[in-house]
Amino acid sequence: MMNQNNSAILHVDHLQKNFGKLQALKNVTFDVYPGEVFGFIGPNGAGKSTTIRTLLGILRASGGTATLFGKDVYKDSVSIHKHLAYVPGDVYLWPNLTGGEIIDLFLKLGNTKHNRKTDMMIDRFKLDPTKKARTYSKGNRQKVALIAAFSTDADFYIFDEPTSGLDPLNEEIFQQSVMELKKEGKAVLLSSHILSEVEKMCDRIGIIRSGEIVETGSLSDMRHLTRTVIEFQTMQLTPELQTLQGVHNVTVGTNGLTTFSVDSDQMSYVMSYLASKQIVSLQSTPPTLEDLFMRYYNSNEGR
Repeated sequence: MMNQNNSAILHVDHLQKNFGKLQALKNVTFDVYPGEVFGFIGPNGAGKSTTIRTLLGILRASGGTATLFGKDVYKDSVSIHKHLAYVPGDVYLWPNLTGGEIIDLFLKLGNTKHNRKTDMMIDRFKLDPTKKARTYSKGNRQKVALIAAFSTDADFYIFDEPTSGLDPLNEEIFQQSVMELKKEGKAVLLSSHILSEVEKMCDRIGIIRSGEIVETGSLSDMRHLTRTVIEFQTMQLTPELQTLQGVHNVTVGTNGLTTFSVDSDQMSYVMSYLASKQIVSLQSTPPTLEDLFMRYYNSNEGR
């Protein structure tokens, strides 16, 4: 588990990036600590990739600061990259080289040699390293970059939509490999639109909307912003239910079951009400990251 008593490996403070009159990043602030997987989520166009390209030193920020290992991400990008591994969401490879040759080339560029972990990752991801890259599917191209990254002994890993093109089995292998990095005390920034992946792996989450971080914290910290779905049947009628504070979307099914959603901070009060009506059956579905995400993007409640 992460230890926030440690200094942040990545520190982003009011980062801004303009492209002419377009303000792509308005206010991006977050930290990533050793031994932490930080989930960076938001829809296309929200500013995820622009943030990552700025952190990689490809783009120069228009305002604010971003440091990795205490160094400026733009001015000190060369020295920073010696301790960083990066996997983009769409990997382009040299078509006439084999997968194995490309992995070794990636490792050499990062001052690393083909090692025991490289062979283990090739086996784990079931990649045929003898085939030319031009014969690879998108998923296999992704595997080449992931194998090279996981073979690198970096301190900070950036994954930008890394499982794009991977089947569910290889997604699971990716998740397992990231959790191993976490146990080793590495820091990981995971940008993903696959909310189940983020929910399963990440210690903390940052939600970006229109170039601004609108919420940061652990999923448990954010539960107060989400709603639990309750399906129940009681001996007595519950006409007051839809008037109770925190209760939403009450629907009565043909099977006699009533369904509604309830704000987490009103759960105890609403459960006491249902209990007074003699509960026959009750099923609750806990709030998910997707509930929180959709709340920010489908309504004005997130601001």
